[in-house]
Amino acid sequence: MIRITKKSRIGVLYGGLSAEREISLRSGRAVLAALREKGYQPAGIDAGSDLALRLKKEKIEVVFLALHGGLGEDGSIQGLLETLEIPYTGSGVLASALGMDKLLSRIIFQARGIVVPRYLWVHQAAPRVSPQEIKTTLGGFPVMVKPRAEGSSLGVGLARNERELRDRIRAARAYGGDLLIEEYISGIEVHVGILAGKVMGEVEVAPREGFYDYRAKYTPGMTEYIIPARVGAGARRAISAAARTAYQALGCSGVARVDCIFSRGKPFILEVNTIPGLTETSLIPKIARASGLDYPGLVKVILKTASLKSSPSPNPLPRGERAEERVTMPIKLMKEVIN
Repeated sequence: MIRITKKSRIGVLYGGLSAEREISLRSGRAVLAALREKGYQPAGIDAGSDLALRLKKEKIEVVFLALHGGLGEDGSIQGLLETLEIPYTGSGVLASALGMDKLLSRIIFQARGIVVPRYLWVHQAAPRVSPQEIKTTLGGFPVMVKPRAEGSSLGVGLARNERELRDRIRAARAYGGDLLIEEYISGIEVHVGILAGKVMGEVEVAPREGFYDYRAKYTPGMTEYIIPARVGAGARRAISAAARTAYQALGCSGVARVDCIFSRGKPFILEVNTIPGLTETSLIPKIARASGLDYPGLVKVILKTASLKSSPSPNPLPRGERAEERVTMPIKLMKEVIN
């Protein structure tokens, strides 16, 4: 990790050009306020087509990424920052691209033995999906329909029959690209926070109605958040282990959130969010607060994980030592960074 002082030129990238712009603006504004509270003097930068020029003009030395969705969370901005040799928070180019791609990430998860829901890949040029495919591959209705590369549950819908399937596919196609249709898993939805390779904790999300869609995420009172999740100790260990394996399988770094459904006695991994929401009411801050870390402290810890991911490590690991054993910021030790 690089040395970051109160005089460092920190750029908080937010807004951007994706469908998740509004959520990113909220995350970015909260991060800016938290950094200022901690004594830093960050510059807020709305990431547009002139981003490279803005970074140079502002003489930015380190970037805090608060972008969500495509052209922010998909590796594009990360590649630019690597080229400009500006350290940044979060995962690198490849991990970011894989995390954004629900199809490729699941292929990798399956290769690592991680349990995922059964799914169908629907190419953007495919004219239709037959009920027989749904029955044969997914076991029948209900099913979930998702854009292959979107976040914040944009375009995600539940289909209980063939008519609803057509409607959900039409809605998801509005976000462009391929689709995933997956079996509906009924169970306890748990989101796990991971920071610098260590599991921070988890939160159970229980929507008042339906499933955890965009409306349930961002409408006050629509979802109950329960910490710790209402699962047993064994289930909690299994969820944490699966989440950590998913994080490692994609090569993630910094902070990430792993979403899963605990059902049939095992965790089904849904996806890894490499730049999770950072509004003060988002899930990662909720998990951190339950561990005794307030929002400004969390933001400072995340900032301290900024780095270039493609550069050779200046401190190679001793033979036989695993990377995760070198992590020095589990939740219990974070106060040393904050103070």
